[in-house]
Amino acid sequence: MTRRLALVSGHFPPSNLVGAQRARLWSRYLPEFGWDPIVVTGDPAKYEERPDPDLERLVAPGLRIVHARTLSTHPVRVVGDIGIRSFAGCYRALRAMARAGEIDFVMVTIPSNFLAPVGRLVHLRTGLPFGIDYQDPWVNPWTGKERRFSRAWASNRLAELLEPWSVRDAALITAMAPGYVAGMLARNPEVAARSELAYMPMGAAPEDYELVRRLGRAPFLFDPADGRLHMIYAGALLPAGLVVLDAFLAGLHRLRQTAPDLAARLRVHFVGTGSSPDDANGHRVLPRARAAGVEEMVDEHPHRIGYVDTLNHLMHSSAVLVLGSTEPHYTPSKVFQAMLSERPVFALLHRDSTAVSMIRSAHVGEVLTLTEAELPAPDMVAQSLRSFIARPSYQPALVDRSVFEGYSARESTRLFAEALDRAYARTARA
Repeated sequence: MTRRLALVSGHFPPSNLVGAQRARLWSRYLPEFGWDPIVVTGDPAKYEERPDPDLERLVAPGLRIVHARTLSTHPVRVVGDIGIRSFAGCYRALRAMARAGEIDFVMVTIPSNFLAPVGRLVHLRTGLPFGIDYQDPWVNPWTGKERRFSRAWASNRLAELLEPWSVRDAALITAMAPGYVAGMLARNPEVAARSELAYMPMGAAPEDYELVRRLGRAPFLFDPADGRLHMIYAGALLPAGLVVLDAFLAGLHRLRQTAPDLAARLRVHFVGTGSSPDDANGHRVLPRARAAGVEEMVDEHPHRIGYVDTLNHLMHSSAVLVLGSTEPHYTPSKVFQAMLSERPVFALLHRDSTAVSMIRSAHVGEVLTLTEAELPAPDMVAQSLRSFIARPSYQPALVDRSVFEGYSARESTRLFAEALDRAYARTARA
């Protein structure tokens, strides 16, 4: 028997934000596992970020998408967060579908965190079971939260108030990894006792790369045939990841001192690392590269490029760079893109990140590990880079592709569907 799931996501294609990918990938594979998804999302005409029309080619054919009424930021921008602006519209759409008997379960994937309460609100009004999926922790150790009435302080206080209310009565809590919800479960032990808990990574979709190959585009950030070694990092930089970036840059400086000819050939491209998604001048890497003395080895394209273009650049690069953070729970979603790019991966990750075993077990690259208290020394980074570059660019015979299936988007969806089954059965018995 097929059941119907309302999958709530503030952003969805053509949005280029990483938060849109969870719902896109789940909705592609859920029908295989007995759940018919309906995506409830904001109005793309009201997105602040630049859309990526190519992403809509990757949405499952025939998927029902409900674009809820969303407040505009023009002519006056009162608030930017899509979760706040689309909250009322999503609630009305969900309530109408629940009362019409069109859905059996509501699942909200966050961020946007401000959409999380809509699941419990629908539950209280209609009795429909709900769940929340954590792509990031909600209550964070915000930098600057100690300064009263600052933006970080207000965000933290609001999270501390909204999260306990939102997760109460949840039939299902999922996350990218256990660390994403460990704090929430410690603060709300009744949720751990009553809710179904399940964890699954974002997962990688080979179909995405197949589309990119069919398009046959040339990269525009660099020329793969210019004789340089082009390493690319694509994605945002988290506050807890800046020290990891600095450790990598210090390693580049040491490489320049010990192997100047090799360093002269290496060019590291940072894409989408700016202070905001669409700010072409919001450089965050270049100033740090300048301070580290490696500005000529680094190129930064601070605003995001399209998801399809990102995959295309990964495929045409000499290597893919993955930088984690000092937070043990953090598993960069970009790891999955890197693993399928058929390019060697060079990573600096927390030793407890699940991405470490992913890369090593698949034999797709090299990982340097770190902890909150200890980062790789410049000599270690430089030496690892030298040996990494000295190896052949990619060795398909060494790659364990069976590992990919365990971290695929389809496998992630299977785990999610099984958790949905258990949560739904539990609520039915209750």
